[in-house]
Amino acid sequence: MKRGIVIDNVRPRTPTGLPAKAVVGRRLRVSADIFRDGHNVLAARAALRVAGSKKWQVTPMTALVNDVWTATLTPTELGLHEFVVEAWTDAFATWRRDTALKANAGEDIELELEEGARLLESRLRRLHRVDREHVRDAISALRDTDRSRSERLDAALSPEVVEPLTELTGADETKSAIYRVWVDRERAAIGAWYELFPRSHGGLLGATERLDAVAAMGFDVVYLPPVHPVGTSFRKGRNNSLVPSADDPGSPWAIGNASGGHTAIEPTLGTFDDFAVFVTHANALHMEVALDFALQCSPDHPWVTEHPEWFHHRPDNSIKYAENPPKKYQDIYPINFWPDAESDRRALWDACKEIVDFWIARGVRIFRVDNPHTKPLTFWEWLITQVHAAHPDIVFLSEAFTRPKMMAKLAEVGFSQSYTYFTWRTHKHEIVEYANELAYGPTADYMRPNFWPTTPDILSGPLRQGHPGVFKQRLVLAATLSPSYGIYSGYELYENEPFSDSNEEFLHSEKYEIKQRDFDRPDSLAPFITRINDARRRHPALCELDNIAFHHTGNDHVLAYSKATTDGSDVVLVVVNVDPDATHEDTLGLDLAALGVGDGEQYEAHDELTGATFVWYGANPYVRLSPEDPAHVLHIRSASA
Repeated sequence: MKRGIVIDNVRPRTPTGLPAKAVVGRRLRVSADIFRDGHNVLAARAALRVAGSKKWQVTPMTALVNDVWTATLTPTELGLHEFVVEAWTDAFATWRRDTALKANAGEDIELELEEGARLLESRLRRLHRVDREHVRDAISALRDTDRSRSERLDAALSPEVVEPLTELTGADETKSAIYRVWVDRERAAIGAWYELFPRSHGGLLGATERLDAVAAMGFDVVYLPPVHPVGTSFRKGRNNSLVPSADDPGSPWAIGNASGGHTAIEPTLGTFDDFAVFVTHANALHMEVALDFALQCSPDHPWVTEHPEWFHHRPDNSIKYAENPPKKYQDIYPINFWPDAESDRRALWDACKEIVDFWIARGVRIFRVDNPHTKPLTFWEWLITQVHAAHPDIVFLSEAFTRPKMMAKLAEVGFSQSYTYFTWRTHKHEIVEYANELAYGPTADYMRPNFWPTTPDILSGPLRQGHPGVFKQRLVLAATLSPSYGIYSGYELYENEPFSDSNEEFLHSEKYEIKQRDFDRPDSLAPFITRINDARRRHPALCELDNIAFHHTGNDHVLAYSKATTDGSDVVLVVVNVDPDATHEDTLGLDLAALGVGDGEQYEAHDELTGATFVWYGANPYVRLSPEDPAHVLHIRSASA
């Protein structure tokens, strides 16, 4: 703090000083509370650089209400960056304001005009040569008593004088601490994911044939559960049975057998050449492959015999299997990340990183990390930092349906994206509260959401025994609320049968059996999914999170929200009936300013789902949505467009 200037509440930042997050080529909004004693005018700027560089990108900050200042910076490189906020008293701006007020009040300003001339003289040496002549002319005019008072003052207030002076800091320049930001590539924040099990397609080559249909639906990422050898000891049967049949494939998360561990491929899926074909074809279709990174082992994993010190042992010296009471996973051994010997810990952590490096070398740039909340935060901070040092483009998705603070901390220590509670947010007020928390709350600086209506582990809410319209409703919400979202294979076929009334898992879960699906069913949701993903690609407003604005609806079952680009060139309004059982109608109360619509202006609302175009006038259009067709995704545009 210097001479009374306060710079507080700088954002983006994390609670402990670890890097916040940004995306290369996309806006990074910097804000701070800036004020000082007295009434002098302040100026401020934000500066960004690649960590260690001497070159700063500098942008003036704008004062909003209540001493909040903001600026937008744009990182152009991947990796670690630093930014700082600077503020100072703008003596010339203070003089301009006070002198203009006195002049307008009819007071004598002769001394003020001389003060202005002296202020300009004190800044001459700091100006570029091309600007000095304009300032010298203004100094002469301020002292020219043959001119009128207004002429003298106007000369000092001309843009040619004011603009170069705004770049000059004051003697009381104050700087904030330096804050760090990790800059990812776009896929770390934006993308449509599709999860499939290769074994349900006959292996990797069969799954490769499925990729064309996945790409045609508009997905950016195809995510594979573990493709590693599956253990045989305590193998689970269908529906998590403890007694498998001879042809039950076991859970792919029970990793490891005599064929190898995390750096091997399950023989029934194919070979490394087959995996290469899968990755190459996905890339040719402009999709990336995400691979599950599950740090756990079956009792048959080579590590169990080679490194027993890497596991938890019970008093009888048996290795402890995984439990999440009342759930038991007898086919999985959790790893002990803190073995007694420091040398064992280092060897284990290095071995885990070698798994990531192994698959990076085979074309994987995205990892969906299974249950990271059951491993040490220190380990993840170390691992992600190590990987990013060599490969800053790698994306890590945290699959942690756990306590809010743990989810946030995992994001803080480096995870690029996070699974969320979206699956359980089904009512209007829950969705509004949660979306605002993710977009504008403290974790928005470093926690990026990825919305999944279902996963192989979770069938929840209205999707349980739900009709096709509910699948549409949840898809629209996931795909338009969050820049990243995903669906699990079978969603397009309305798979909806729960294991039981109290269990949120699927009956006949694909985790324990091979699924046979008819993707060519005439009632498939695939065409609807395609329209949604096409709208996401054509509307940049849907690729942002901190631009969401909720609009008034009088019906508690009707949800309305909009997203707009910063320049207002793209505006999308989404209206959803969140009641799976009944038709609802409402007269909306739209914030026209948020939609870029002027008072009294006629505008069009083009529905990206049906192709229909509505011509609206004013803030109160009428909508009616049935459970079968529960949503509008409306491109708001001028009626003359």
